[in-house]
Amino acid sequence: MTLEKSADTNLYGNTDQGRRGILVVNLGSPEAPTTAAVRRYLNEFLMDPHVLAMPWVLRRLLVSAIMVNRPRRTARAYQRIWNETGSPLVSLTSSVADGIRQQTGLPVAVAMRYGTPQVDAAIRTLGDVDEIVLMALYPQHADSTRTTTIKRVARELSGKRLLVLPPYYNNPDFLSVFGAHVKKHLPASAEHLLFSYHGLPEHHITNADPTGSHCLRTESCCVTHSIAHDTCYRHQCFSTTRAIGSLIDIDHSQSFQSRLRPGRWLQPSSSQHATTLAQQGVRHLAVVCPAFAVDNLETLEEVGQQLSLTFRKAGGKELILIPALNDEPEWIQVLSKWAGGGIDSFRELSLQ
Repeated sequence: MTLEKSADTNLYGNTDQGRRGILVVNLGSPEAPTTAAVRRYLNEFLMDPHVLAMPWVLRRLLVSAIMVNRPRRTARAYQRIWNETGSPLVSLTSSVADGIRQQTGLPVAVAMRYGTPQVDAAIRTLGDVDEIVLMALYPQHADSTRTTTIKRVARELSGKRLLVLPPYYNNPDFLSVFGAHVKKHLPASAEHLLFSYHGLPEHHITNADPTGSHCLRTESCCVTHSIAHDTCYRHQCFSTTRAIGSLIDIDHSQSFQSRLRPGRWLQPSSSQHATTLAQQGVRHLAVVCPAFAVDNLETLEEVGQQLSLTFRKAGGKELILIPALNDEPEWIQVLSKWAGGGIDSFRELSLQ
């Protein structure tokens, strides 16, 4: 299975040439903030070889060990952010899809890579379409998000063309809307802006390096031109931070959150870095999480609650979480523009 950029520039809309359907996909959430539901969700998530890259037997043993205590702890975290609409990630992703549907007039369905709504059911709701645009709401590339999502969707397709929205971490439309969004929500009291990205084990970065000799080999690898940058999550995070940081007149830095298990992970960790900033005298810290298109457990609970407590314990006074783009009208306009774009703006999936 390969991704190729199509040379065909015809626009497939709802015409006699064919019908386009839009599949909006996010990573997923448990169906309820209960230990049992979280256990089912985590088991599906962690048993994906794109998430834990190891032989099945070792992965099964590790996941079984994780399942002893983590579902109960994670369920308590979900309970702190669950609201009347259910999971914030699912409800906000659904709101994004509703906005795209209203603006484009195209059939739009929502799916989660793990949990529900399931990919196969979502594709069926699109009805009689000839091509599907996969809009995976991950700005940066990672095998544990984009690659696994693309492969999951491809398995469910039959007789339909699949067009994939490329990573949009450096897309001018995204950067313009996101930069304006950060400026809008950045409080005057903030002394420092922390860009906190979802963490990854270092071997995820090196495994995605097509050259096998660039990523993490030198301190300057992310700013030294290479084809490896097309699939390098770390480079793409730095690229987004540089672009947005240049638009905002405030000291800023970057870190990585959500460590799952021991080992070498991308550095610095958000908890360690927030502690260091507090010890250096920062009292009012703003945090934005550019790897997440909508707010979820990692933003609302891990940053908005846990990281805030860590920062204040280290001497800080206030941590302000800048919300994700969520269903902001300007962002919906950008997504709708992309959804209805020409075929040459996507990467066409070849199953050969």
